Amino acid sequence: MNRPQDRSVNRPQDPGREPRFAPKTHEPTWAPHGPARLSQLPPGVTTTITANPALPGLFAAPPAHGYETRRPEKTVLHAVVREQLESFLSRAHERDRPVPHFIEREFRAYLACGVLAHGFLRLHCDECRLDRLVPFSCKRRGFCPACGGRRMADTAAHLVDCVLPEVPVRQWVLTLPYPLRYRCAYDATLTSQVLRAFLRALFAGLRRRARHRWKTAHSQCGAVTFIQRFGSALNLNLHFHTLALDGVYTGGFDTAMRFLPLPAPSGDEISSVLAGTARRLARLLASRAEGDDDTLARDEPLLATLAAASLRTRVATGQRAGERWQRLGDPVEPQIAGADPEASPRVPQHDGMSLHADVAVPARDRRRLERLCRYVARPPLAHGRLEVKPDTRLALRLKTRWRDGTTHILMERHELLERLTPLVPPPRAHQVRYHGVLAPCASARARIVPGPRPAPEPAGPQAAEPIFAASLEPEEMAHGGQKASSHTNETGSGDFDSATRAPTSASDPWAARRAREAQRATHRRRLPWAELLQRVFEVDALRCPRCGARMRVVSAIEDPAVARKILACLDLPARAPPLEPASGEPLGSAHGSEVWAEHPPWTFDQTPPDGDDPA
Repeated sequence: MNRPQDRSVNRPQDPGREPRFAPKTHEPTWAPHGPARLSQLPPGVTTTITANPALPGLFAAPPAHGYETRRPEKTVLHAVVREQLESFLSRAHERDRPVPHFIEREFRAYLACGVLAHGFLRLHCDECRLDRLVPFSCKRRGFCPACGGRRMADTAAHLVDCVLPEVPVRQWVLTLPYPLRYRCAYDATLTSQVLRAFLRALFAGLRRRARHRWKTAHSQCGAVTFIQRFGSALNLNLHFHTLALDGVYTGGFDTAMRFLPLPAPSGDEISSVLAGTARRLARLLASRAEGDDDTLARDEPLLATLAAASLRTRVATGQRAGERWQRLGDPVEPQIAGADPEASPRVPQHDGMSLHADVAVPARDRRRLERLCRYVARPPLAHGRLEVKPDTRLALRLKTRWRDGTTHILMERHELLERLTPLVPPPRAHQVRYHGVLAPCASARARIVPGPRPAPEPAGPQAAEPIFAASLEPEEMAHGGQKASSHTNETGSGDFDSATRAPTSASDPWAARRAREAQRATHRRRLPWAELLQRVFEVDALRCPRCGARMRVVSAIEDPAVARKILACLDLPARAPPLEPASGEPLGSAHGSEVWAEHPPWTFDQTPPDGDDPA
């Protein structure tokens, strides 16, 4: 969630409105400690909280399926990162192969994500005086399960509400050869060129089928692509999930846009798209062959080593460097193991690439479309998939069982950070792309997409009252909610000229504020976190667990000193869990850690590890 500025609870009321709540007299106590602990509160925190004998402590137990504040510091992932981060950084520095800054920032931001000691929002119920603390999030794009889940739900809601029209949509999944996965992992330009080659082949196939079925000469296509970097085993597996409109649009500037649906593609048509992609990629790679060296290995040798090892599902460093990942599972019968699920007419393969196009959503089935969008926008890891074995090793549960019967991947604790590092996307590399008529600058986009979200309906006469008066600019505070302007007349009455598009009267000092908030509401891009929880899990995070009233945000605490005082007063952990100091354990032999230097990753064969391609 966004971090608003720290604002006082006591704010000036709108002079044109009645106060929403009558003044109440409560003993100024912080439950359950009483007035003796009130002196420990920081200045400016004046709202009181009363104890409830039936519900001890500040936080009442939420009802079934209610909102619960997350505790990431109690998860296995958070504990392992705290334990191994300093050792991981120091070992890389000792070998003169330091960890890139954006990778280190990703790990440190994750350790602060969801921890109350690093800041929080304070929600307050005006009926029963109950408070709730909601921690800040890191908003990173790497492996954080919470922020990845929030981005997944928000992106899916945005696509369904504002981007994808009510027409059939088909998912096209393109997997790349192993050398190309390695080269595209940290080369944004090459990734864009490879994706462009695939989209050209896909759109050419759609137009060709439209000419054959509808006899149309000019048509336009649209798609949204998600660039995924991971497989189910936390291996580096860069591939494309493209949600393409299952048909074409016809029309121009002076005519209405008409959608022409197409039937499901046959196996030959999918193979034709894959063959066209392979031809375009061959020309692309041939043009880049001269003078194209491995810049990643030269500039970031540690990333090159970890990426190459992750591609081949091998251990990168330590005593087991170069060995294959350990697996757990039940053996599969030979006749079952021989049945290849990818041997389908809709999953053709060509030169190490494969194309899957067997998932489609019919028109107007928006709930199913949103589930598909969540699937392609999902984060690489969920907390429930990682567990600790009795011997302190980690076991990663696979999303689906592999063809050889593997259900879990075993790893040492220090290996987890090696698996997570290649999954962090490089800076300034977009992971969601829009193509064709759905592109941001497409001339026909405004006539196709559903449009922006409507403004929320006010719940009552007080709905337009500003939430935070302290968020006004200093000039606005000095002029009762209106910003000073040079267009005022000589009498200072506040009347403006019509060309300024400003209020013509100063009788309502909050009019400009309300108009600005209403305009922002009509153009909001992202849904608030409470609306996302209600939409995905049907959990109302702003509902008071004690009385059922509506809670509101009263302040944002970002100062660590202030946060520690409040948390200590509430008997909550006032400090973030400490990081374990770096250990002096060696990385292993030089030969083992440099095993990938003898076999450059771009010369790898196309045979999947152990006959299986983890995805």
